[in-house]
Order: sequence, then C-alpha cells, then structure tokens
Amino acid sequence: MLPLFCIGSFGVARSASVPELLTWRFVQAFGTSPGLSLGAGVIGDIFQLEERGTAMGVFFSASLLGPALAPPVGGFFTQYSTWRVLQLVLGITGCGIFALISMFFPETSHPGSRGIDKIPDGQSKIVFVNPMRPIALFRSPNLFLVSLSGFLVLLTDYILLVPLAYTIGARYHITSTAIIGACFLPSGLGNMIGAPLAGRLSDRVVVAWRARRGGKWYPEDRLRAAIYGALIFIPLPMLGFGLLIEYVPGMFGLILTLVCLFVHGVGIDIALSPSAAYTVDVMHSRSAEAMAAMMGLRALMLSVCVSGVLPAIETFGVLSTNSAAALMSWVACLILWLMIQFGTELRAWVDVGYSTAENN
Repeated sequence: MLPLFCIGSFGVARSASVPELLTWRFVQAFGTSPGLSLGAGVIGDIFQLEERGTAMGVFFSASLLGPALAPPVGGFFTQYSTWRVLQLVLGITGCGIFALISMFFPETSHPGSRGIDKIPDGQSKIVFVNPMRPIALFRSPNLFLVSLSGFLVLLTDYILLVPLAYTIGARYHITSTAIIGACFLPSGLGNMIGAPLAGRLSDRVVVAWRARRGGKWYPEDRLRAAIYGALIFIPLPMLGFGLLIEYVPGMFGLILTLVCLFVHGVGIDIALSPSAAYTVDVMHSRSAEAMAAMMGLRALMLSVCVSGVLPAIETFGVLSTNSAAALMSWVACLILWLMIQFGTELRAWVDVGYSTAENN
C-alpha cells in the first residue's frame, strides 16, 4: 500500500482544484490505512499476552509522533512557504520507507501459520482476498462495543482539535498559522506519553487479575486499564477547556487550555491503547483483520461526525459542545464497564473464533 501513499502524496502536491485534492487525498489515505492494523498484527505475532499491552503502547507512541509534529510543521510551512512542499516530502519519504521495508523487514508470522502456507503443493498460490471479510467480525458484540467506545473517545479528540483555530485562536487572538499549529503539540505529546503508560498499565492489570482468578485468563480484565481514561482524563479536560475558553482570558487562560490539551491527549491513549491490545488478545489468529475492522468502522463514523463539529460550536458554543463530548466519554466508560462485567456472556452470544489462553 505504500506505493499508493507515495502516488497520492505527489498527487496532492500537484492538485489544482478541490475535487482533485480530495481525490488524491483519498488515494493517499488508502495507502496509509493498513499501517496500524498490520502493525498490531505483527505485535500479536511477536509478543506474549502479558507483554502485548506494553508493545502496543510503544508502537502507538511512535506512530503518534507524526500527528504530534504535523500541525506545527505544517503551520510553519503554510506560514512561510507552501503546504505543497510537505506533500512532496511525504511522498519521497514514503518511497524511502518502502525501499527499506522491501530489503530489510523480516517475516514475523509463525512458520506454517500463513494462509498461503496451508495451500497444498500443486495448487495455485493466487487466491481471491475478500476485503469486506473483516466486517463480519462485528457479529461479535465484544468487538462492536469496543469499537463503539473507541469511536466515542476519539470523537472527543476531534471535537477538541479540529476547531482549534476557532477556539484558542479566536479567544486569545492568535492569527499566525505557525503558532496555531504549535498549539496542537501538547495534545500530541500527551498521546505519546499516554500510549506506553497505558500499555504497561494494562499488562500489569492482566497479570494481577489473572493471579486473583487463580491463573484463569479473563480477556476483559485488560479493559480495566481503559476505564480511568474514559471516566476522568478525557471528560474533565473537555469541560475545563470549555470553561477556560468561555471565562478565562489572557495568557493565563491560554496556558491552562494547553494543559487541558495535554491531559486530554494522555487520557485518549489511556482509553484506546488497552482497547487495541484487547482486540488483539481476543482475536489473536485474526488480529490484523480485527484491528482493520475496528479502525475502519471508527474512521467511517468519524468522517461523518467531524463535519458537524464547527456547526455545533457556532450554534451551541464551545462549552456546550465540549460538555456533550464529555458525556460521550462517560458513555464510552459505561460500555467498557459493561464489557468487563458481562464479557463471557457477550462472547458466548456469537463465536467468531475467539482466542483462548492456550493459543494466545
């Protein structure tokens, strides 16, 4: 898929109209989409159950370096040069990464476990791969609910960050795109810190609760680490941000809003990293498919909902919109709590080939 990303990046850089820009952005996004799901699958191949959360956290932390740096770098180039240069850089970088992966990246799957390895000798190795097959995994209430909770949590991030120029920028009279871009940094840094922290915490929770259960593995125990993010570290900064924008002017207000962005960034990954590791845990043999289905559903719902963020702020104001976002986070927390309480019953409802302690 990396070649599509490279082609899309070069196409975006050369776009001369909005329809052309949107078309090439689609190609670019299509090329980048497998990265997180395949990365999670690789982690499932390599790391044991009790180490997987930490590995997922480090992986997501490294992945989130891009979103952390992109706004300030993009704002700087937009202010002093042109955004097209960055798209060319992305395309060239993608070509370099593709070359390195082709030459040096080893296979991580266990010998004989790949589908192509199971095809008898003499039969054609060319098979049709149904790209819609992962969607069938949503027959599982567990996978659908963990995806829904992740969507609600991630939507709060978009509600906070998408209109930043119209909230922080307008309230504190910031007009420079470079400075507006720099205001995204606290959230990105919070993501980078929160991801490995949450992953390590989820591993410790799995080990501790497995010991309490006399050595029995209960997959939903990992979700206990995500509760704190959805209950505290996401909704409270959302409310604080809205109150600060509404009532606290000046440099003091700006500093406190940036602190809220940082804490919220940490909370996002405290909620999401254990959920991603849980998905790999329960669908170990199809971890990449499960992650692809989860991220695809989240992306689809987010693409629809994000268009309503600015109209909501214009109609109801920042505080009311952020209060609604905080409520979404508490709903996500409730979903996670219900999964922890009734995980076995939900998995018994529809068996989509869940992993067990023996094959995990």
